[in-house]
Formats: sequence, C-alpha cells, structure tokens
Amino acid sequence: MSSGTVQLRAVTRRFSLGATSVTALDRVSLTFPRATFTAVMGPSGSGKSTLLQCAAGLDRSTSGSVTLGGTELTDLSETELTLLRRERIGFVFQAFNLLPSLTAEQNVALPLRLAGRRPSKARVREVLEQVGLGDRARHRPTELSGGQQQRVALARALITRPEVLFGDEPTGALDSRTSREVLDLLRAMVDREGRTVVMVTHDPVAASYADRAVFLVDGRVNGELTGAGAEDIAARMTRLETAPC
Repeated sequence: MSSGTVQLRAVTRRFSLGATSVTALDRVSLTFPRATFTAVMGPSGSGKSTLLQCAAGLDRSTSGSVTLGGTELTDLSETELTLLRRERIGFVFQAFNLLPSLTAEQNVALPLRLAGRRPSKARVREVLEQVGLGDRARHRPTELSGGQQQRVALARALITRPEVLFGDEPTGALDSRTSREVLDLLRAMVDREGRTVVMVTHDPVAASYADRAVFLVDGRVNGELTGAGAEDIAARMTRLETAPC
C-alpha cells in the first residue's frame, strides 16, 4: 500500500456507558488513497469524529484494522503510536491550540522540540511562507486574526512533512472568507504536494473542496459523492438528517 494511504477494514468502536454499550462505528470499511482530499460528513452523533480518531491512531478500535501505508496501527504499542503520529500524521482542529506566550515561529517549531529535534529556522520559515505568514513569524497569537492563527496551526501540522493531514472541523470557527483561504491551502497541499487530507466537517461548502464526501449515519457508511458541489452535498445532508429513524 502506498505511503499516505489510510485504510480501515471492518472497524467497530464501542463505548461502555454504565451498564449499556454504545456503538459509535459499526464495521466501517473505507480507503483514503494517497494524494486525495476526503470530507467526512453526517448528522450529529453519526460517528464522524470517532472515525477520524480511529483512523489517526488517537483512539483504538474495538475490532477491525487500520493501516497507514504498510503499517498496521492496531498492532502498535502506545509508544509506537505516539511516534507514528509525531512523524507521519498532522492534525488541525477547530480550536487553534496555539500557546499564547510563543510567537508563530515558536508555535510551529514546537512539535519538533517536543520530539527532541532541533528545528531548522529555514524549515520553520518555509512552512510559514507556505501558508502565507512569512511576515508574521514573530507575532504572538493575540496579534493575529483567527484565520492567521489557523494557518499557524496548519504550518505547525506541516513542519514534520506528514503523509496524512487530519482535520476536525478546521474551518468551524472561521468566517466564510477566511474559511476559503484555509480550504484553498488544504486543496493545494493535495494537488501540489501529494498529501492525503481527511477532514470532518458539517459545512457543505467546505466539503465541496474535497475530491469526495463520505457520509456516515449511525456509525455506518451511507454512501458518498465524488466531485460534488455544495448544493448537492447540502441536499444529501438534508435527506440524511430528515430521514426517519
């Protein structure tokens, strides 16, 4: 399997709530090929975030398998999983999670420092330039707009040259113009750099930037749309949200 390809086979994730058990994912099988952009959508409680967490090695599935390239995540120890996430996976969330006392360039360099590696100033500046913030390297988060902070978070995710970038509502806290800027950056990472992007979103406009939108309902895959526009994606979501239980 090529580097950057994520594959889930019959992945189930159950959570115990007292005496009851809740199935968040129910035998989900999906492939996210290298150099593609996939949006994961579905009604509230459909299992979107759980899918992302299992695919990214942030959570362990109850059964089934998850592979990144040729690596089976379900066989790894916690230490091995931590190393894999640090070296091969990038994350961008709705909350920017920047340290307010650090400058943009210091926030970007943080993953390398935490890994015990000395960050190259040239590499830090390179990824800041990549997200259009080369002139904001010494600014702290309070001196940046929300969109600029999210771009710093994106640069931080890219500093290790990850094979896969996972986003959980990465534009959820942004206005429409700033959202488009961030989505354009994600799209360019796929088209120009061959990265794999998997993004959970509730926004049909955001999903229209992806190559395909995969829909979940009650922890199961409920079809997908390829190359669809925002209107078609919104119509599909409306049908899913209004369908009888």
